[in-house]
Amino acid sequence: MSAPNILLIITDQHRADHLGAYGNRTVRTPHIDRLAARGWAADRFYVSTPICMPNRSTLMTGRTPSVHGVRHNGIPLSLDVTTFPEVLRAHGYRTALHGKSHLQNMTGIPPTFPGPDAQASPASPPFELREARHRIHDEDRYEQENSKLWLDPKHHMQLPFYGFEDVSLCTNHGDQVDAEYGRWLRANLPDAEQLRGAKGAAPAPDFIAPQAWRTRIPEEFYPTTYVADQTIGWLERHASAAGDRPFFVQCSFPDPHHPFTPPGHYWSMYDPADIELPPSFSSDAPPPPHVAFLRGERDNGTADTGTQAVYAVNERQTRESTALTYGMITMIDDAIGRVLASLDQLGLAENTIVIFTSDHGDFMGDHQLMLKGAIHYQGLVRVPFIWFDPHDPAGGRRSSDLLGTIDIASTVLDRAGLGGFNGMQGRSMLPAIANADPQPRARFLIEEESSRLQMGFAERIRLRTVVTDRYRLSTYAGVPWGELYDLREDPDEDINRWNDPAYGGVQMELLFDLAQAALDVSETSPHPTYRA
Repeated sequence: MSAPNILLIITDQHRADHLGAYGNRTVRTPHIDRLAARGWAADRFYVSTPICMPNRSTLMTGRTPSVHGVRHNGIPLSLDVTTFPEVLRAHGYRTALHGKSHLQNMTGIPPTFPGPDAQASPASPPFELREARHRIHDEDRYEQENSKLWLDPKHHMQLPFYGFEDVSLCTNHGDQVDAEYGRWLRANLPDAEQLRGAKGAAPAPDFIAPQAWRTRIPEEFYPTTYVADQTIGWLERHASAAGDRPFFVQCSFPDPHHPFTPPGHYWSMYDPADIELPPSFSSDAPPPPHVAFLRGERDNGTADTGTQAVYAVNERQTRESTALTYGMITMIDDAIGRVLASLDQLGLAENTIVIFTSDHGDFMGDHQLMLKGAIHYQGLVRVPFIWFDPHDPAGGRRSSDLLGTIDIASTVLDRAGLGGFNGMQGRSMLPAIANADPQPRARFLIEEESSRLQMGFAERIRLRTVVTDRYRLSTYAGVPWGELYDLREDPDEDINRWNDPAYGGVQMELLFDLAQAALDVSETSPHPTYRA
């Protein structure tokens, strides 16, 4: 059997139950659903951290954030690391990325932590010695995704980029996407800057949801269309090129991440009145302290709803944000339909594995919250994962094993017939896909660190979560409380059992599981060169 082609489709901030294939009765995703019906889907697929940069770095390396070093947004992935596209490329694969990467910083905005004066003491080490490792993130190679630099026509990608030999880069989200897409947009739509963003939006008086505006960018010029077109164009060039090299292509959509800006008819495709609120929205159980803090900000009018950080919402805002998110998701599904059709038309489908997943979820009304933050409810940490292999169609099989983003790299390399590199911490999912895993994972570790103060914590948040077949336990640095949920009895995570005496034994077992999970992902690279 020849080496398979691999198409990885990834969305941004897309929770598992926002697909028909995962039980959603409202959003229309026929192409993704058909992929799941023909292939295999993981029902308990978890991110290693519910933040873009660190979890995308985990996807590329098969290593957890505390080990690959991208612990939170704002830390670029070292160019010295090994990625699985590099391994594929070393074995003859053509590699390409079209869309969002977010392995490096996109904004150029100074960090809020540790602050501009943190290293100002005369006794501080010289600049190059202020970190535990010599500074590695001050070269221009770490500024390749900086949106501001893409305004300079001389700025370009330095290839290969983390193993990708061809890149069409998108930065940011909604109708604010830039980088190579921005250049293309300005070249093909001269008045683009007057049409996009909140200032250029069309009136939408029926919507009050934060970060929602009716973009004037036409559907054919929207980033979702661009990413699909770039992917299709690359596949066409590959099909017409001489040689028989297999390919790995990542088709990476910046949506349905906020701002909520579905273009054209996708804006009004879903009526907010038809949107069901999540069951936990109306729960009368007392919330944990950080959720209570966010609701208090909403109720007293001090919530900041204009950033990337989590905020509390009311019923109307939840319905509107969800309806617009569904519009973005259906647009993505339509674009995926075109990409899959191109595989058929080009004669590539019979040897191309198609993977669909997302980098993390969104609260989207869970417990009256919106966006993402260091609260590991299932809607945030559980994402879709669909695998279709034309050589083993699977016919709609599903698995409830504990799997996650950390496993993607090992799985792709295994299916390509290639070994992994020392330090990879994920495991191949091929046994689970074949419904023949002799030792399913007993626990899954989720890490999170924040680069800002939020949610009433006195210090930036450092959080560790362990998920087992039945439970979810989360512990936070520096506070005397945590979270413990019985997912079998309480799937909506309404009742925190942390201080429940009836769950005291369970809590101790889970804390042991958390310690074991941390050992599971301890560093093993490099191998020794001598015994001593």
